[in-house]
Amino acid sequence: MSKAIENENREDDVDFETLKVRREGAVLFVEIKAPPMNLLGPELVRDLVSIIQRAEADDSVQVLVFKSADPDYFISHVDVTRIKENREEAAKLAGDASLGQLFRRLSVSRLVTIAQVEGRVRGAGSEFVLACDMRFAARESAVFGQFEPSFGVIPGAGGAQHLARLMGRARALEVMLSAEDYDAELAAAYGWINRALPAAALGDFVSSLAHRIAGFPAAGRMVVKERVNAIALAPAEEIRRDSDLFLEGTRRPEFQDRNQAAMERGFQTRDAEMNLPRLLGELEGNSNV
Repeated sequence: MSKAIENENREDDVDFETLKVRREGAVLFVEIKAPPMNLLGPELVRDLVSIIQRAEADDSVQVLVFKSADPDYFISHVDVTRIKENREEAAKLAGDASLGQLFRRLSVSRLVTIAQVEGRVRGAGSEFVLACDMRFAARESAVFGQFEPSFGVIPGAGGAQHLARLMGRARALEVMLSAEDYDAELAAAYGWINRALPAAALGDFVSSLAHRIAGFPAAGRMVVKERVNAIALAPAEEIRRDSDLFLEGTRRPEFQDRNQAAMERGFQTRDAEMNLPRLLGELEGNSNV
């Protein structure tokens, strides 16, 4: 596998259907490009499984940096029309048909994972970056949301577990039950991300940090992650329970009705989701849902 990545590196870029991968020494920069709005669908899940497998199998890779090719959307959220397909692709990493377990793999991996966030990251997109070891966001453009309760369901891929541990009970409840958007400054103040930076400085900062971390002994990184995870990372069983509750919730008539009403108002379209809280607020006032 090392030879495979080295050969790919000679060509500079590695192209998957939804990812573009660039290597700089021991750091892989993974750019998400799943138009029209970086929905988390089975193609993106498949490619994430593939890049994690490749990177973990190459001992010369130490750090993964995830960013987006779309300035408005990092990962918008899960494609609610393809949940079953997503689970099937997620199972190919470790046999567990759960996005939460796929994302948790990032948390327990020997690799250090960093999310460089510009644009909107909501729902399962937020859960993906929460599973990364660190999160840095553009002050001018990054927007965070965990809106699943507005459809009557719990975040199903670890969001409740991560947010409660990072923010504390009250703020985690505020974030999820409000289904509002949070800008980078407030997300940093709440502990959702490490820090907010000017967009012009974000890339250089993340790159410098990634290379600095990659230059230190791997053994130190691994033991630090292991011990911090022992304190702060939710057990796999808790994330699995949330996944089960999410799936149960999606089968309820209330979810189906609200999802249909949201689709009629433009849910899962690029323009309508530029202001998703407004769309969700319109659902609250609809007597049919």
